Amino acid sequence: MGWASTLGAVFKILFVLHLLAAIFAVGPLIHAATTASRGIRQGNPAATAYSSRMAKIYAYVSVLVIVFGFGLMSSTSPFTHQETASFTETWIWLSLVLWAVAVALTLGVIAPTLDKATAALGSGEKVTNLTGRVAASGGVVGLIFAAVVVLMVYQPGG
Repeated sequence: MGWASTLGAVFKILFVLHLLAAIFAVGPLIHAATTASRGIRQGNPAATAYSSRMAKIYAYVSVLVIVFGFGLMSSTSPFTHQETASFTETWIWLSLVLWAVAVALTLGVIAPTLDKATAALGSGEKVTNLTGRVAASGGVVGLIFAAVVVLMVYQPGG
């Protein structure tokens, strides 16, 4: 196997790992974020605790998408024989900023609100006033990741 073949294999492996991480980390993160308010509406502390735990786990695991993305970005494409992308390209840095905002919403708004709801529901309190915050934040997280997919596909400024 020659040097070019090795570089092509590395590129393809990083590309596969980046896509798999996006599917198996970001997909469940979006699901957890967008459906988390269901437990609050149902008054189910077990559901809110589970949703909070899943949102946190997948938010942290989504870092793998970034790690593999940076590896992919700095590798040489076997198709163009050039560096795949640069951090100075709009679609790269904007995707990273959007990812950070989505993870911050998940860890800073959704999960703490779910934890608060879990504690309140466990002591018999009503928490319907928290439903909107979780539902809206979850919807925004879903829209942010949709925007990241658009950026990844169309690569504006690239």
